Amino acid sequence: MKIDMPENANRIITTLEAAGYEAYIVGGCVRDSILGLIPEDWDITTSARPEQVKTLFRRTLDTGIKHGTVTVMFGKEGYEVTTYRIDGKYTDHRRPEQVEYTASLKEDLKRRDFTINAMAYSHKQGVIDLFGGREDLERKLVRAVGCAAERFDEDALRILRAVRFSGQLDFEIESETKKAMMAQAKYLTGISAERIREELTKLLLSAHPEKLVDAYEMGITFYILPEFDAMMKQSQNNPHHQYTVGAHTIEVIKEVEPTVVCRFGALLHDVGKPAAHSTDENGIDHFYKHSIIGAEIAETVLKRLRFDNDSVKTICKLVLWHDYGMGECPGKKSFRNALSKMGTDFFPLYVQIKRADIMAQSNYHKEDKWNTLKTMESMYQEILEDEDCLKIRDLAINGNDLIALGIKPGKEMGDILSGLLNSVLEDPALNTREALLETVRCQYLK
Repeated sequence: MKIDMPENANRIITTLEAAGYEAYIVGGCVRDSILGLIPEDWDITTSARPEQVKTLFRRTLDTGIKHGTVTVMFGKEGYEVTTYRIDGKYTDHRRPEQVEYTASLKEDLKRRDFTINAMAYSHKQGVIDLFGGREDLERKLVRAVGCAAERFDEDALRILRAVRFSGQLDFEIESETKKAMMAQAKYLTGISAERIREELTKLLLSAHPEKLVDAYEMGITFYILPEFDAMMKQSQNNPHHQYTVGAHTIEVIKEVEPTVVCRFGALLHDVGKPAAHSTDENGIDHFYKHSIIGAEIAETVLKRLRFDNDSVKTICKLVLWHDYGMGECPGKKSFRNALSKMGTDFFPLYVQIKRADIMAQSNYHKEDKWNTLKTMESMYQEILEDEDCLKIRDLAINGNDLIALGIKPGKEMGDILSGLLNSVLEDPALNTREALLETVRCQYLK
């Protein structure tokens, strides 16, 4: 087969070949091209040493020179070019202590993680597949190159990468590879939180985030996300539910948009339930205040995974608010008050998690839940169209107006403005300059 690689990638390969070196695109771009997918990156492997590569191209960057990688630049477009190498001894299950260059493409490919990622290609040589990668693509199988235990001993993150690839490609994991993953999952504790987060995010954003259950069954989440194990074990003997907390969570993840905030919000929305669990005299399970408890646990999880502060704040807010509207449908005054607290920009995210949550529950009162959500969406649109005041900054008067009445800046002024906002949330018609000034004179300047 012929792979339609970018012109500049082929230019690098032909330039290296003309200089007497071997060169191929390698790894994920070959895999994705064979599958008919669009590769994200086009990495190149070559027999040329880094210093030899640098002499052949006008502009290069030493992006990974220690491990034999230079980036060849064409304008703002860069291609990583890495010398064939043999990894030295691994002592930390993360990275080799040193690398050794080799003239053998086979030696370079045999150190790679999975057969589907260990193929190379050039227009001149075609697909180089020494370990059965194409066959595994046809079989929809993730299989380690060579001895699986050795591959995971070299880099334990490959254990989570295997699950991630199974989610992205909807592949199964080969049995011997799976056995090695289970035996060596404990080494994931030595992997950085940032690398764990990256792989977990790619899995959750994939078309098959339910593969996280495979990670649980193999004992992987015990080391990277023990909170999910607790959810998988937590039953929900309650008429509103038909799954365990974990199984319900997976269904919610599948129903929300594949964004970091939505998928992690779905993952963690019920994370507080195991800690909040109680059972009444009739054997019915309850999870009082699980949203509040869950928001605290979610913050701990997200910070442990080194998420940025904005993501932590928004995801925890989703966890905190996801259960709003589960009882009686709120009236417009009550809803306006809630909207003031959650924010109009946040409400569409709340709707996503709420809709998915309802879909993943039992049929008990499901129609009532849908009607409540529809009513809230209608009220939301009306409030936006009417431009109702929801924040202090939207009041028809401000601090300067209060100063003119003799009120000094400070706590008293803040309390007055908050009181005025509460009045306007009850009755939006009060948000006029005249009405608010009169309220201040009557209620606060006696």
